[in-house]
Amino acid sequence: MIGTLRKHSKWLWVIIITATIVSFVVYFTPNRGSSGGRAGSEDYGSINGERVTRDNYLNTRREEQLHYFFANGQWPDAGAKRADFDLEQETYFRLLLIQKEKELGIRASSEAVGGVASMMLRSLNRNGSLMPLDTFVEKVLQPQGIGAADFERFIRNELGIQQLREAIGLSGQLIAPQEIRALYQREHEELSVEAVFFSASNHLAGVPVTSSAVAQFYTNQMANYRVPDRVQVSYVWFNVTNFLAQAEKEMATNLTELVEANARQLGTNYYGGAKSPAESKAKLREALIRVRAMGHAREQANDFANILFKQEPVRAENLETLAKEKGLAVKVSAPFTRLDGPKDLAVEANFVKAAFALTADESLAGPFVGEDGVYVIALNKLIPSAIPPLNEIRDQVATDYKYEEAVQLARRAGTNFVHALTNGLAGGKTFSALCAEFKNHSVLLPPISISTRALPQVEDHTSLNEFKQAAFSTPPGQAGDFFFTAEGGFVVFVQSRLPLDEARMKADLPAFADAVRQNRRNETFNTWFREQLSKGLRDTPLARQQARVGPAGTPRK
Repeated sequence: MIGTLRKHSKWLWVIIITATIVSFVVYFTPNRGSSGGRAGSEDYGSINGERVTRDNYLNTRREEQLHYFFANGQWPDAGAKRADFDLEQETYFRLLLIQKEKELGIRASSEAVGGVASMMLRSLNRNGSLMPLDTFVEKVLQPQGIGAADFERFIRNELGIQQLREAIGLSGQLIAPQEIRALYQREHEELSVEAVFFSASNHLAGVPVTSSAVAQFYTNQMANYRVPDRVQVSYVWFNVTNFLAQAEKEMATNLTELVEANARQLGTNYYGGAKSPAESKAKLREALIRVRAMGHAREQANDFANILFKQEPVRAENLETLAKEKGLAVKVSAPFTRLDGPKDLAVEANFVKAAFALTADESLAGPFVGEDGVYVIALNKLIPSAIPPLNEIRDQVATDYKYEEAVQLARRAGTNFVHALTNGLAGGKTFSALCAEFKNHSVLLPPISISTRALPQVEDHTSLNEFKQAAFSTPPGQAGDFFFTAEGGFVVFVQSRLPLDEARMKADLPAFADAVRQNRRNETFNTWFREQLSKGLRDTPLARQQARVGPAGTPRK
């Protein structure tokens, strides 16, 4: 459910920007069938006591298909279901939002609808010019059973959802200046901190390793050495870099205009972590070119896949045969697990799910869009789970044993040091003097605040959040307890709280206040939406299905 809240809390213009970046050319993607609806059933339930008619359900379902298309560059199909997208569920959520629009009398103007439609149609055309609506309907919508009226209604309701979100979230932005200042102070007040890290690496040399100790460690930890089920896939990779030059050439006429339009919609936000407007535009330019190139990669992958899936009988070997005919290389992945995925391929979770779903009868899958291109895969080998015998992994077990013993030595040293600190500080000694006395190296860190996002000196040893929790729970002039980490542990000494930089706060407060208000609006809308879902969808097939399957079948959104 939270996933849906996040999706529906986006501003519509961000959705439009996403559409611009994602779907330049992929609308020509062949589709092997959209996910099924509720054919044959006339029981669509009711929302807040209002019956859901067949026409209303199907109209809204087509809108949600369009929403998915503009957000993902393809139509929802069986692959979307495997990737945790449930079209029926999303349809009911959208029905609820549209009902609330009507209750509040929200209706987008025809001028606004036309403006957004023009922007979408312009983003979809290959040369950046406005695609004629009849062409869009004929080539993109009609093959999916969607018409121009559905497209117009989709845009109108998207604009309405934005206005609904603004209306519901309005109360969340009513924050007193004093509260904003207090929040800023809490997040930006800095501490001067010293730390001592007790790491296993400093104690490895003191760990004796014997055959009997290693054998006993292996026996005790045998379950940890079980190798889970693994799979290898053969794949054809349509590398996005092969299409960058073509994409840039195609976009030359309107690329600057598209970059500027997206930059305007982002406003004071910079794209891709950029630090300046110029850098943000450069990153936008690169992203726009790359996505168009990805569209070309996807087109070629789909052409290849459409031929591959039509070959009978369906066999994994068909991938290599067809690739050879097309002059394409076939590669084989390293074995990978369901949890970790392939380390040698830049792919998403849906790739891993599909790979583990492959069987001798269903041995082909794809295309899958990755970070660096598009993949079509075939089953190469299934490797069942097993525990290797000690003689095969003795070196690894010995290393693990030695490290585990070193961790315990590090923790013992850290615990002993904390006891000495308590007595020493009470006796008037300084933290630095006690570190020197016990030959522990202390690190004086840069000033740290709750808003600190990176601190390499700390993150080499533990998570930054864990360290901040330790530091901000320790009073100034005192040392904290010993905090355990995977490598051993650490001790913090808070020297003092540093005065807030008033000039910096004055400069930062306007943007900080905007961010706080935006977050509060989001929280207000999300809270409201959760309440509406729990009440409004009780008499729907979604609720009845959940009641049948219990908590394990609870929808994700």
